[in-house]
Amino acid sequence: MALPPQQVLYQLAIGHYFSNALQLAVKLGVADVLAGGPRPAEDIAAATRTDAPALRRVLRLLASVGVFEEREDGAFALTPVGECLRPGVPGSARAMVMLFTGARVQDGWRDLEYAVRTGEPVFRKRGVDDPFTGRSDEDAANFDAAMADFTRLAAVAVAAAYDFASLRTLVDVGGGNGALLTGILRAHPHLHGIVFDQPAAAERARASIAEHGLADRCEAVGGNFFANVPAGGDAYVLKHVIHDWSDERATAILKNCRRAMGERGKLLIVEGVYPRRIDESLAARGAAANDVNMLVNTGGRQRSEAEFRALYAAAGFALTRIVPTLAPVSVIEGVPE
Repeated sequence: MALPPQQVLYQLAIGHYFSNALQLAVKLGVADVLAGGPRPAEDIAAATRTDAPALRRVLRLLASVGVFEEREDGAFALTPVGECLRPGVPGSARAMVMLFTGARVQDGWRDLEYAVRTGEPVFRKRGVDDPFTGRSDEDAANFDAAMADFTRLAAVAVAAAYDFASLRTLVDVGGGNGALLTGILRAHPHLHGIVFDQPAAAERARASIAEHGLADRCEAVGGNFFANVPAGGDAYVLKHVIHDWSDERATAILKNCRRAMGERGKLLIVEGVYPRRIDESLAARGAAANDVNMLVNTGGRQRSEAEFRALYAAAGFALTRIVPTLAPVSVIEGVPE
């Protein structure tokens, strides 16, 4: 049954109730407390050093949207959604929740008006030139963890959807801790790879590569993709990198990839493609939300097919095809012109 318009607007207006409650539940480790089974609010409060009546009220709020379940006896239990708040479990979304409910993203959205009035990301208001500088070690590690959680799922989908048979060496530009490349290499044993990112991220990638037993087929290299990228790859993969940047800066990154590859090289951008028309589907909502988040927090955008074609042409590529995957990303393939 459709809600009255006023109720629809009310639900939209109180969205921050749930995001703040969700962040608190993660911060307190409620999902870990419930990992062994249902427990009353008093037990959860004792384990998290909180006030039991107040905590019960927050748990009931989250139970109303399916994060937890309130049992007949008053105990609270994990649901499949709540299970994903635990760190280290398959499909964990804990780092993602902390990223998008954390101060860095939330503070940016509070200045949405500045972005809309000026067309500039909100970090410009603070006199900052690069959204990825000035992060604490904790912020950087959590960002990497969130991207890795997203990327593990995308890696399976990309490895299955795109034909890597003719390639031998992949360079993952801005590859973070290497989750995408390790996923692809595990699915395609003939491939070798290079994860390229800032030195601190490359160190984390090196450890992850070794942990996955891929050190004989993959290496991690530190550097700055605005200066150059490693040469000699058959394909250059960029997942959720280009959407962080303006057309000018995105073109600079892609031109460096063009200089590094041979005439038969391939450019593979792994991102969502902005639909021709926004409707009320989950896919359309995700595209629009990501696009405005880029406006606010990075100065980038989620691009349409036409915008990708223009970007590729500016960097010396021709867009050859867009390969959809089972994840909310496509492989946008280009070749040197």
